[in-house]
Amino acid sequence: MSTETTAPSSTAPPPDSARRQRRSAFASAWLGWMLDGFETYAIVLVGSLVVTDLIGPKASPIWFGVVLAVQLLAWAVGGLASGVLIDYFGRRRVLMFSILLYAVATGLAALSPNFAVFLVLRVFAGLGMGAEWGPGSALVAETWADRSRGKGVALLQSAFGVGFLVATGVFFLLRDAGPDTWRWMLLIGAVPALLVLLVRRSVDETELWRSSDARRRDASRRARAGEALDAEERALTVFTLRRIFADPTSRSRMLRLLALSTASLVGWWAVSTWIPQFAGAAVKAAGASTSTVTLIVLAYNVGGVLGWLAWGVLADAIGRRWTLWGYFAGALVMTWVLFGLSWHSLGALTAVVFVNGIFTLGQMGWMATYPAELFPTAVRGSAITTVFNASRVVAAVGAVLAGSIVAGLGGIAAAGLTIGSIYVLGLVFALIAGPETKGKPLPS
Repeated sequence: MSTETTAPSSTAPPPDSARRQRRSAFASAWLGWMLDGFETYAIVLVGSLVVTDLIGPKASPIWFGVVLAVQLLAWAVGGLASGVLIDYFGRRRVLMFSILLYAVATGLAALSPNFAVFLVLRVFAGLGMGAEWGPGSALVAETWADRSRGKGVALLQSAFGVGFLVATGVFFLLRDAGPDTWRWMLLIGAVPALLVLLVRRSVDETELWRSSDARRRDASRRARAGEALDAEERALTVFTLRRIFADPTSRSRMLRLLALSTASLVGWWAVSTWIPQFAGAAVKAAGASTSTVTLIVLAYNVGGVLGWLAWGVLADAIGRRWTLWGYFAGALVMTWVLFGLSWHSLGALTAVVFVNGIFTLGQMGWMATYPAELFPTAVRGSAITTVFNASRVVAAVGAVLAGSIVAGLGGIAAAGLTIGSIYVLGLVFALIAGPETKGKPLPS
């Protein structure tokens, strides 16, 4: 697969226009991803209320796991599909459609009369949420300066953690709203529909994609006409995912990146899912107010936001690979510390949860930065969304089996220690996933 770069096009927008496009693309992607984060964590916070309200107080806890699993699987499918779509139809169009889909589905889910309707609507919401990340990340990566792309993309990814913070705060304010708390939370999740207007009015397609799409269309036209094509031109006519896995170099990179994303997502799923219950047990043992659990979860999300921001600074300073390795090392150590010790001091527990969030949640910034710099524009969308979404299938299975995992391993602490050890996989692959890309132009 060609990874050659090209000089800036003579038709590239002037500096002022480029800056305006960069700001508009970033604002739209940031807001969309922040509201994705809100919606993702909102369902974690209110999922048990949904099950109790729509099924009954005696409903099995497995139904909460089903809700999470359905959302994760739909997210993965939507993400994988959007990657292909943004390579063929552009970043801007798919971004608008994805935001509208998950906003409308979320608003309708708030009105669900029964659990079956709720679950179907969560499928559509998950598809839209999964589809939003790819076009937003590609827009930012393709409009940001090479020397500071790590910071720009990390700042974008921090929006997800901000969404977690907003969801936690809103839930704290609505916690006494009774059985309809979950409905109010989801109605707020319909707000992103208004964001489509901003995208439509102010965001243009990236010059990199326009140029790549023009070359692809020209190669396809010439191929249909029976004209001879060189190797690079023939590659442009091949379906994006097939092109990635047919080329030995890109296939090897993709498989190593998938190992990294599996470690990141499965580890994060385990930690973020079990912290509320783990903290709840410690709070109960200390005789403290149940609202303390919310503050501990808030500390985790604040740590995640800071971790995302630090990722960008470090990745641009010392490189992508060593920063990634350091984050995996920190995630492994802090997860072992969190679940391996007994916590009699809630202040100490909160501090450890905060630092854990820096590494386990904050490390997600690499998935929007590093893969985008390893694959050319024609397949960039397909590549980054495959890395980001394929491993969610594993996390979805874990969500369904969470109760069995905890019971089988002897409790949340043992489960956290065991599943959290998957970060070792990240330590193995962080330095060999691909070449260093700090400060280099995106491959064309």
